[in-house]
Amino acid sequence: MKTCCAVLSYSMILADTIRALFMTATGMEVTRTVALLGITSTTLLPLCLLKNLSSLAPFSLVGVAGMFYTAVAMAIRYFQETAAVPAGKFLVDVAKNYQPQFGELGASAALSPNVFILICMLNFNAPKFYNELKNNTIKRYNTVVGTSFGISVLLFALVGSLGFLTFGSASSGLILNNYSTKDILMSLSRVAVAVSIVFSFPLAFVGARDGWLDLLKVPSEKRSNALLNKATFAILSVITLIATQLKELAFIMSFAGATLGNALIYIYPALMFKSAVKKMGEKASKGLRREVPFALFSALLGLVMGSIGTKMALGML
Repeated sequence: MKTCCAVLSYSMILADTIRALFMTATGMEVTRTVALLGITSTTLLPLCLLKNLSSLAPFSLVGVAGMFYTAVAMAIRYFQETAAVPAGKFLVDVAKNYQPQFGELGASAALSPNVFILICMLNFNAPKFYNELKNNTIKRYNTVVGTSFGISVLLFALVGSLGFLTFGSASSGLILNNYSTKDILMSLSRVAVAVSIVFSFPLAFVGARDGWLDLLKVPSEKRSNALLNKATFAILSVITLIATQLKELAFIMSFAGATLGNALIYIYPALMFKSAVKKMGEKASKGLRREVPFALFSALLGLVMGSIGTKMALGML
């Protein structure tokens, strides 16, 4: 389910992004549905049908560069105040519900469902990344993961801060929706985001597809190319259909993070650790037995945070 939420989020982002880019390029407006069906049938489907995703590796660097460009572009627009009320240069082209709104809550307003929960969408690929890492020692893997997460946290914190400082409580779940389609600088950011999402999409989709096949208990030896293609068509069709109907990205991210994300990060590992120590019996060291209460506290903390996050997410409906 978590992988499906990741793919669904990507589809929703692409629906809004491609629609805005088409408007910028042609001056003509298309619906989210048309935009998503276009990018899915011409690009996403062929990529998801690939059996070897190693050819997409070079594009990951392009995606990272695109995210850095987006952060820089947002910083430029923040300091230039082009979306500031009431005389921002591009304000007239922004929908009323996306125009900056600031009240008296100050920084506490940032604790909204849009930014309250962070969810790591691709951690289900961790074993795959480890196996494919050149000279895959634990030390090298920890270095890669630590560096990657450090850059990601920095980038997300920067983008989240700039988005909130620019648009306040009007910040969209997809912050680029707040910017004018006539703003070329931010349109290039949309291109960067689209490229990043398009080439990340197959990685998440493969996890979703394999997850469903595992759930249906389809043996690896029976997963022929024909079966994988049929599963790809079926799953991608359903996800695309749902993405055309849902518009609030923040709800999907918040709800998935509060439920599935919290369960996978805090609750399940703690319960698994407790069960493993129990099965070890007398062989379990004192150190391991002492860690059990801390693990259960982690699970309790995850349950509390998940409940708060779920309530906040449902409040968006």
